[in-house]
Amino acid sequence: MKLFAALKKIREFEKQELPFIKSIIDFDIIIAIGYAQEIDKPLTPKPLFLLKIGSATTVRRRLAKLTELGIVKRRTDANDRRSDILTISPSSLKLFGRYGGVLACMSELA
Repeated sequence: MKLFAALKKIREFEKQELPFIKSIIDFDIIIAIGYAQEIDKPLTPKPLFLLKIGSATTVRRRLAKLTELGIVKRRTDANDRRSDILTISPSSLKLFGRYGGVLACMSELA
């Protein structure tokens, strides 16, 4: 498959399956939370803000929207009840698993 045909296919998946992604900041937030979850080092909002993905206000606003949409889940940390642990919802993990599969297939064909 040619490069731009593969990119077109990826973009079609994004438009159809990931319409909640409004900016690269949304992707970066989801990736940061998902990676922390994957390596079993739970992420709380403060370290997320310190990653300098965007301004704290923008990250806070986008995180609230992703939480409202059910992409990100917040739960109170059992060890420190003052903070919340951020995770990617199970249904979103499946969706991003499919997205990863599309990316892998396209990169093999390019």
